[in-house]
Amino acid sequence: MEATTVLAHRLERQGLTPPLADEAAYQRLVAALQPVAPVHFSRPGAPPRLVHRSLFDNGALADRWRAERILVKGRFWGGNIGYVLAEELGLYGAAFRRPLPRLLPVHEKILQTLKYEGPLSPRQLAAESGVRHKELMPALHRLQQAFLVAEEQEDDNWERPFGLFASAWPEVDLEACSWEQAAAEVVERLLRSQVWLSTAQVCNWSQWPASKVGRLLQQLAAAGEVRRHAVKGWGEGWMGAEDQALVPRGLESSVFMLHKADPLVKTHQRQLKEQFPGEVLQYLLIDGQFSGAVCGHWRIGPHDVEDIVLDLPVRQRQARREVILAAVAAQYHPPHSEIRRYAGQVLAKA
Repeated sequence: MEATTVLAHRLERQGLTPPLADEAAYQRLVAALQPVAPVHFSRPGAPPRLVHRSLFDNGALADRWRAERILVKGRFWGGNIGYVLAEELGLYGAAFRRPLPRLLPVHEKILQTLKYEGPLSPRQLAAESGVRHKELMPALHRLQQAFLVAEEQEDDNWERPFGLFASAWPEVDLEACSWEQAAAEVVERLLRSQVWLSTAQVCNWSQWPASKVGRLLQQLAAAGEVRRHAVKGWGEGWMGAEDQALVPRGLESSVFMLHKADPLVKTHQRQLKEQFPGEVLQYLLIDGQFSGAVCGHWRIGPHDVEDIVLDLPVRQRQARREVILAAVAAQYHPPHSEIRRYAGQVLAKA
């Protein structure tokens, strides 16, 4: 199979080409790509967003869904924050939770306090439990990863309450299926949304050990749900069984700037760190492939783009210059930011 066919179908399934126009279609996309993370480097409490995927402000929509408990917060991918649809919290909780082999005294103190006094904000919990803040937050996060504690992030308020997961979600049974069953379903969905992935890319996204991912993929292959498939130039990887005969499709020219927590970046993160070392703010998806990085030092408040680094032939760098600059300038522009270089060359100030 040609890589262009995979990339064209991937961009469509990711909601990038074309972006979605209505809320129902966007909810179906969230269901396909969940967990969905807030934009990397965004403020604490920011809603999850799938950038470039809609013609409307999907961050505002996610805010409304949080208030209505349609979309709920958890810690997935080895402990990172993400949101899933409430109706599928059981599936993603079972797949991503990290059970505690034993409770430490600080965990027991927190759980006991929440049992009798919760839900409580971190400040209230520290006062009621007597646990110092510097010990409290790491312990709370670990209890979230075990899905023993739930964080109620229904808006962007920093004083959000924490409570016992079983009390917040009594209808969710995390024991209804095994880790293998839940994780297999999640991997199937991941492959469907990205069309083709290597084993390493599944590991990148899930943060599960390679041994577990390899075993899952072999089990799915034995059941006929996924198959090994070679893509020219990429090597061996995996596709859903139904995608073995994808209709060949051409690839339209496109440039998207994607943050580090974007679903597509997550599957390619190890490759991207090697491809673009240094201080990267965001990555550039050019014609469906990561061929550039927006580099600079991030800080709270205005910050500049020091360089747009491109992994493209010189002719293409020049031919695509204005389109790439426009994609970056859509977020980094005066008076708050300045793009200082393009492919190493200093840009004249406007």
